[in-house]
Amino acid sequence: MKHVPVLLRETIDALQLKHGSNIIDCTLGDGGHTEAILKLTIPNGRVLGIDADPESLARAKQFLYSEAERVIFVRENFEHLAKIVSEEKFAPVNGILMDLGWSSPQFEERKRGFSFQNPDEPLDMRYAPHNDMKKASELLADSTEEELEHIFRIYGEERLSKEIAVAIKAYEQGINNTSDLVNIVLAVYRKKLKTDKEVPWVGGLHPATKVFQALRIAVNDEFGVIDRALPQAIEILAPGGRLAVISFHSGEDRIVKHYFKSLDKKTIRIITKKPIVASEQEAKENTRARSAKLRVVEKIY
Repeated sequence: MKHVPVLLRETIDALQLKHGSNIIDCTLGDGGHTEAILKLTIPNGRVLGIDADPESLARAKQFLYSEAERVIFVRENFEHLAKIVSEEKFAPVNGILMDLGWSSPQFEERKRGFSFQNPDEPLDMRYAPHNDMKKASELLADSTEEELEHIFRIYGEERLSKEIAVAIKAYEQGINNTSDLVNIVLAVYRKKLKTDKEVPWVGGLHPATKVFQALRIAVNDEFGVIDRALPQAIEILAPGGRLAVISFHSGEDRIVKHYFKSLDKKTIRIITKKPIVASEQEAKENTRARSAKLRVVEKIY
């Protein structure tokens, strides 16, 4: 299964691609956005494609095989953007794309415990499985009840964050796979809702949705990465170059929005006064697109 890029047409239009443009794709994934970028920057436009996940890079190389000579593939987290650009001597930079969402194959095929829908997978959740970050199971074991409550409340906006944190720390067998965590969350919700339903659906969401989201964000320090990467992106952009950021979480969008506002009419010009969202048709065809927000700025000097 190939990942379907979100807001593809809107993103490509926003970047104002030209023949020969040099573009950075900070989260390459399966290369869907990059494939479109390459078509519109022929014959000599280049893409610096970055991804922390080695399996994502391997897949992208297969999908982009016909244009591989115009792509520089780098396995790294885009929080090291300036260092990567310097080492690869990639200049001038005419556009940068940050798609902050996860790719479907990472959830469905990596077997790292990203999704509560995949039972009995090891609870890892690291995008780069060989880095020095803690696995999700280790984070649960090492964090205090208060720290877990904070993670679930801030990153997941989970209304039962305290109750779930208490239940996790009281669980003595060790939480090592997705089923362990799902069962704990379901037990908390059953008790709260006074029901014996196997899965007490809440507002259309599975009760474990927000907990898994929050844990993934915490494991990969996703908010911190955005904070560190945005200033580097503005710094390395050439005058007139554009930065496009697609976010899927209100916390991510808040970071991007506030940072752009702090620089507006100083070093950048905000192109999207309000974020661009998916069309009704795209949201219908791709449920992930429903929460996507695209913000774009242009560097002044």
